[in-house]
Amino acid sequence: MSKKIVILGAGESGTGSAVLAKKQGWGVFVSDSGSIKPQYTTILEKWDIEYEQGQHTTEALLEAEEVIKSPGIPDDAEMVNKIREAGIPVISEIEFAARYSQAYCICITGSNGKTTTAKLIHQILTDAGVDAGLAGNVGNSFARQVAEKDRSYYVIELSSFQLDGIYRFKPDIAILLNITPDHLDRYGHQLEKYVQSKFRITQNLKAEDLFIYNGDDPIIREKLERRNIPARKAAFSLEAGPGRTGWIEDEYINIHYKNNTFTMSIHDLALKGKHNAYNSMAASIAARALDIRKESIRNSLIHFKGVEHRLEHVLKIHGIHFINDSKATNVNSTWYALESMPDNLIWIAGGMDKGNDYTALQELVRQKVKVIICLGVDNSKIHQAFKDLVGTIVDTGTAQEAVHTAYYLSKKGDTVLLSPACASFDLFESYEDRGNQFKKAVREL
Repeated sequence: MSKKIVILGAGESGTGSAVLAKKQGWGVFVSDSGSIKPQYTTILEKWDIEYEQGQHTTEALLEAEEVIKSPGIPDDAEMVNKIREAGIPVISEIEFAARYSQAYCICITGSNGKTTTAKLIHQILTDAGVDAGLAGNVGNSFARQVAEKDRSYYVIELSSFQLDGIYRFKPDIAILLNITPDHLDRYGHQLEKYVQSKFRITQNLKAEDLFIYNGDDPIIREKLERRNIPARKAAFSLEAGPGRTGWIEDEYINIHYKNNTFTMSIHDLALKGKHNAYNSMAASIAARALDIRKESIRNSLIHFKGVEHRLEHVLKIHGIHFINDSKATNVNSTWYALESMPDNLIWIAGGMDKGNDYTALQELVRQKVKVIICLGVDNSKIHQAFKDLVGTIVDTGTAQEAVHTAYYLSKKGDTVLLSPACASFDLFESYEDRGNQFKKAVREL
């Protein structure tokens, strides 16, 4: 009789895990307390995988020898607690999938820039002819790719929630871009717990592995002083200095790895702004560590298309620029967006607050923003934080209303920026849904 594995959550991660487990001979049961999207029920039925939706049947779940938990389910959920109390291990899809793949893994985490950096590295590898999959928090799940067509390399974006379920998994290259307060509602509003989650990317690294990190990030620097990470280390920074592998000098990126230097003007980068300079340096160090040719890296950095919903230019209408940065779901991400924008901004912000402290945005708002349009159910914290800095703050309840209001309050030469600094789930299904509705409303002006 086959061993039984239970999968909690039937989204991309859970469905991919179910398919891989079935192929590996496990008895599989999938349980989702909500409704499962038709695209996933189709896959489960095709593979003859038993599932339930709209409930968790406790008895069936406690028969498992192991449980794979989708990252969106909190660790302290009632069902998860019951499973752990029964002594059943709870792991992530990443941990499970890695058991069945011998691929080389480049893993990226951080509060901001994960998706951009993961896609950029994947682009560099595929442009160079490397057989590489893009997985984790972006693209098809790691498990599904291992099940359907395992690759030689994987570029894996890892959220803190995914890292929380990792125990033995080890990247070959681990990248930590930055750490700023985010998702604190999932971590008891304790920054230290969130920081510990991010550093789980380093927990199994060995001497032959490579740890690439942001040498300018104060939290990362402080934690590294207290940790013994045996891997080789490569720091990147906006300034030259001792021990730097990547830095910017005279408006050139410099990557010095294994006594070999790669340089490139920041003006040639497809991605603009300080935050993208960090992302480009991290990607370049990883590429050089994999012996990708300099000219190939340069070409990929020049032609990279960027990430949808991340500082995405939508349209210019009557001289007014509309920018979609719906993926900015935390304060730090919005700080980078505001920092990279011109003055005369109409800023659309708000949504489901995750314990935000807006203080860090106040000086940029004072300098650049003339109107704030709130797009959320409860906008009181935004009003409180910025009421003395901006003359006009307006509440709206739909993307269409926000766009129409922005258009009405703007004039030629202004920029309308959707960069919410909040999660989307109070009014939208996801940040993608929010961004798509914004773009649709702009196109219909």
